[in-house]
Amino acid sequence: MHAIVLVKQVPDTAQLSPKNDALQIMAEGGPRIVNPWDEYAIEIAIQLKEEHGGKVTLICVGEPEAVDALKTGLAMGADEAILLSDPLFREGDTLATARVLAAAIAKLDPFDLILSGKTSIDGNSGATAVQLAAILDVPAVSYVAELGSLDLEDNTLEAVRLLENRRETVSSRLPSVVSVVKEICEPRYPSFIGIRRAASASIPVWGIDDLELNLDEVGLRGSQVVWSEVVLAENRERGVEIIGGSPKEAAETLISKLAEEKLL
Repeated sequence: MHAIVLVKQVPDTAQLSPKNDALQIMAEGGPRIVNPWDEYAIEIAIQLKEEHGGKVTLICVGEPEAVDALKTGLAMGADEAILLSDPLFREGDTLATARVLAAAIAKLDPFDLILSGKTSIDGNSGATAVQLAAILDVPAVSYVAELGSLDLEDNTLEAVRLLENRRETVSSRLPSVVSVVKEICEPRYPSFIGIRRAASASIPVWGIDDLELNLDEVGLRGSQVVWSEVVLAENRERGVEIIGGSPKEAAETLISKLAEEKLL
């Protein structure tokens, strides 16, 4: 079995504070971590390898420092990692990113499964995995909270999707792209041996020439959606007023104030 996991390095939003606002965290040089949702995908891939054999390959589109995110996945137990990094890939939307990933996957060994987190905590679109599946012409199964049977002989899988007000059991043929939610598992901590192995690992870096893509397919030129501006939300002062009196009096006062504010 060959499982490929999509990994993204994202700003560490846990570092938000009065001294570090969102724009500072997002800026070049800000603190970075593995996209938390992707850790669940890495864990499931490793569990499948332990059950069925085979290997786990991590791929990431990002800046050179994104190699740290890949090394985290290697320390957890993945076998191989590839960084897709080129200045020409910068400012690409989800579709341009999916094209880069698809070109890289075409150079790898045949795969049975592509796993990803349900979304990334920076863009939060959840579109890349679906677009990748469309480019590769394979099924996409999203919001997976449980993987049931995985039959590598019949090339089928069964999954439970976590929807807003229900769970849905579906089946799919392999290969397929599966995006997972946190309910699917608990990611393991990297072992000491894994950390040492990852620290010495040599991770290949592929650029646009390695992937045989053209300029109109990647980066800003290959994008259909552009973030023209990113600004902080305006801070608004808020106050709290405690309404006293009996329950009846408090209710009458509340209704009166809501009416004054034209909220009723």
